Amino acid sequence: MCGRFVSARERRQLIDEFGIERDQVAGELAPDYNVAPTDSIYAVMTRPPREDKDAPPARELHTVRWGLIPSWAKDLSGAGRLINARAETVTEKPSFRNAFARRRCLIPADGYYEWRTLPSADGGKPRKQPYFIHRADGTGLALAGLYELRRDRDLPDDHPQAWLWTATIITTSATDELGWVHDRMPMVVSPDRWTEWLDPVPGDAERLLKVMTPAGSDELGTRAVSTAVNSVRNDGPDLIAPVAEAGEPGTA
Repeated sequence: MCGRFVSARERRQLIDEFGIERDQVAGELAPDYNVAPTDSIYAVMTRPPREDKDAPPARELHTVRWGLIPSWAKDLSGAGRLINARAETVTEKPSFRNAFARRRCLIPADGYYEWRTLPSADGGKPRKQPYFIHRADGTGLALAGLYELRRDRDLPDDHPQAWLWTATIITTSATDELGWVHDRMPMVVSPDRWTEWLDPVPGDAERLLKVMTPAGSDELGTRAVSTAVNSVRNDGPDLIAPVAEAGEPGTA
């Protein structure tokens, strides 16, 4: 799964990197080195203009809440649960299939965390060691995601909270090189496939699934980091600083 990630790039960087045509972000999000479920995150999507539905769709930058809430959900009690959608069933599950057909997005990330259970050195209780997984060259990831909109009928149309935007990250089986940390990993969309992935017109599901790929193992670095990341209250670049983890493969 993908339960925490890093989103530290500035809004201006994302606008340039993703070729954003319409910036729909009301306020800059602070760099977050410990993004957790229900946090606000950036999402890239292609949508028609709000004021002119006949105009052609354009690429937009939005803020959404991490943890998809289906449009048909009666309440928000499940908020934060659907942070991940499995690639193997994303076209079948009622919570995701409509969003997969029409509301695909990209979630910018600088990397993500996974935890591996390690035996205690003194034979006591096993411990969980966090690892930061990132592109070896320092560039960001465009994670495959889905988004939904839910209308709060108790609020007027012009209320800033009349619509709740939420999103989920699609995951798949980890590559052999990363499976030693965790058996799941987020799907990634390469820049040459962004337009196809973001197209709001329903497409062939099998073809779209091929647009998503696990990041190549030769592109990713993995390093042990401080257990301070275990608490969502902690934040800052120190969380991704390497710590000594003798004998572990794949550290970078």
